[in-house]
Amino acid sequence: MKFYDCTSAPSPRRVRIFMAEKGIEIPTVQIDLVAGEQFSEAYKVINSRCAVPALMLDDGAVISEVLAICRYLEEINPDPPLMGTTAKDKALVTMWERRMEIDGLMAAAEAVRNLFPGLRARAVVGPHNYEQIPALVDRGKARLLDFYADLDSWLGQAPYVAGEGFSIADITAVVTIDFAASRLKIQIPETFASLQRWHREISSRPSLAA
Repeated sequence: MKFYDCTSAPSPRRVRIFMAEKGIEIPTVQIDLVAGEQFSEAYKVINSRCAVPALMLDDGAVISEVLAICRYLEEINPDPPLMGTTAKDKALVTMWERRMEIDGLMAAAEAVRNLFPGLRARAVVGPHNYEQIPALVDRGKARLLDFYADLDSWLGQAPYVAGEGFSIADITAVVTIDFAASRLKIQIPETFASLQRWHREISSRPSLAA
């Protein structure tokens, strides 16, 4: 197998943490997003969506999109489980992971992609160009603060995002928070004690260095 990665991008980092938690090592190919390597004809053959991450299997099949890649890895390497074990747990983990992505990561991406000059005409990930909308920067930042508030409230009732155990939902959430801090300089408000506690604990896991 081959894992197509970019160390500076948040989505591939989610997969790297997932693999590290499971002790999976896969040969990695770095795609230079700044240089536009994702738009090269060679990479388009691998992923026509011109995005990372992507996972090429031994038979040449390619899986893209974080949740799909992690689902495959979970199926072939079930321990430790990061996407639930029972039907109920699997559904709840998927629900919470999607909430972390929609309410958190997409909000951060909205602000970042409409803010930086280097992303002009690249306001949306994918093969097509879309111009920036400056007003979406403030909206994205506001959405992030609401995301932090909602997550803080929930983590006052549960140790992890999806309940009692560490899961892919925690991975998406922590990558979102770290991405917002590094690109947008938005930190977790000090008043959000539960979210602060959770972030310290998750950040201490060895897999976060992946």
